[in-house]
Amino acid sequence: MSTPSTPIVSVRPIVLPAPGRGADLPVRVSAPVAGRDLPIVLFAHGFGSDLDGYAPLVDHWAAHGLVVIQATHLDSKRSRLAADDPRGPQLWRHRVQDMRRVLDHLDVLEAAVPGLAGRTDRGRVVAAGHSFGGQTAGILVGLRVRDPLTGTAEDLSDPRVLASVQLATAGRGGDGLTPFASEHLPWLRDQDFSHITAPGLVVAGDQDELPLLSTRGAAWTTDPYTLGRGGKSLLTLFGGQHFLGGVSGYEVAETTDENPERVALVQRVTLAYLRHVTGVDSGGWAAARAALAGDSHPLGRLESR
Repeated sequence: MSTPSTPIVSVRPIVLPAPGRGADLPVRVSAPVAGRDLPIVLFAHGFGSDLDGYAPLVDHWAAHGLVVIQATHLDSKRSRLAADDPRGPQLWRHRVQDMRRVLDHLDVLEAAVPGLAGRTDRGRVVAAGHSFGGQTAGILVGLRVRDPLTGTAEDLSDPRVLASVQLATAGRGGDGLTPFASEHLPWLRDQDFSHITAPGLVVAGDQDELPLLSTRGAAWTTDPYTLGRGGKSLLTLFGGQHFLGGVSGYEVAETTDENPERVALVQRVTLAYLRHVTGVDSGGWAAARAALAGDSHPLGRLESR
């Protein structure tokens, strides 16, 4: 499941003009210093985080041949949005628009990274994200979210995105939501996974209870796998909680289940999947599926349908 690593370069912030957003869009690009025809991963952070997060994943993917692009979304603590900011109910939509803006400005982003111009393959783009970012990635491949202001559920998918990786993300709404989530996170009230036909990997911790958001326990975070269409895979992490052992950063205070071995497994499996789904190499993915079949592995289980 291992592939050789290479040095990487990371440039931040690259600021993209964003009319109508209320603030320009800061972006970070991480890429290997060598290689051509590099696939692109759009990575969406969790609620409150920013473009400096998720080094255990971002650095690992970049060191193994992927260009990873991160933006700081409006829900970041750095944005300091007031509780009554009129953009609040549309934070989920602004995130999707941020990702579209990134795709629209790949020339600018590549030019800002020394030696990167002309080395990416824009026909191989995968959306990935953790927690709130998992919803963002899902929307880009067909997840429908009922807009809390208009009551409509638009198709906001982007044909430039061929697959998704969703880590510890939200499931369907309805009566499984807590009153707090329904009131304060209205974009979770009605999610429809049935329109997702793109391939995807879902990563879930079997101890990711999230009692503030859902009454269904850890099973809630597997909905993108069980309710989505198309070829889907699910990595279940035994004992994993919301930060999956520490994927949001090294030794960060928010991690309640710090476990380097768990993080290493997420690194290996997500990298193998990204290389597989983008057509780089499927050997690592086949090895991962074999090693994690059933419940024989102490850290987790990998299943597909």
